[in-house]
Amino acid sequence: MAGEFSGKVVVVSGGSRGIGRAIAEAFAREGAATVLAASSDANLKKAADAIAASGAARPVACTADLRTPAGCDKVFRTVEERFKRCDILVNSAGATRAGAFLDLVEETWQDGFALKFFGCVRLCRLFWPMLKTAQGHVVNIIGGAARTPDLDFLIGGAVNAAMSNFTKGLSGLGKRDGVNVNAILPGTTDTERVEQLFRQRAEAAGETQEAFRAKALAKEGIRRIGKPDDIAALAVFLCSARARQIQGTAIAVDGGSTPGLY
Repeated sequence: MAGEFSGKVVVVSGGSRGIGRAIAEAFAREGAATVLAASSDANLKKAADAIAASGAARPVACTADLRTPAGCDKVFRTVEERFKRCDILVNSAGATRAGAFLDLVEETWQDGFALKFFGCVRLCRLFWPMLKTAQGHVVNIIGGAARTPDLDFLIGGAVNAAMSNFTKGLSGLGKRDGVNVNAILPGTTDTERVEQLFRQRAEAAGETQEAFRAKALAKEGIRRIGKPDDIAALAVFLCSARARQIQGTAIAVDGGSTPGLY
């Protein structure tokens, strides 16, 4: 796939850390111009510095609160003014809180949907005309909770299920307009975000983080914890010419931990 993405513009929400950053770095190594959108100046600078240090082109960083219409519009205007095109949109922003159901207040539910779900919806709507012109791609990074409910992750499960339904529905529009729309469902992945979830779930269960982490991994029965690069490799493939016939699909990258049918 070397050179396939040269001259293309890839927008990654949540691109400053974890899976989003790994995806942005993978596309940058393939020659794409990348735009990272996140809420932290410091994290964006760290990500841009690391990607540039790897020998790839330095990403454009856009600090924005993607929970709001104004933040999403800022990302779109940045891309429009700088590049006037978008070939690939990766929606990776979102950090829904884990915890006991009765401890999750109204504001926590609102915040969970505001960033991951509504941020994704708004960015898709804003960038769709560019994606249609480019005959491009949308990849939504969702999560295994979309398929496997968890009593201590009810916000994440509900948000991820909504994301899955939205992605599948949007792929119908993609068939008509020539935009490939797919989803990736990461399992337990070695990121700061996952360690935060372990901490929140351990508190809800009244256990230490170390004990809960060990028990959770044993329950999943996976041979190794996933790495952000595992998800990034699939994202790049899904946006390549070789994956053009893959449309409206959600692919788990979870080491086989999903207990149900695919």
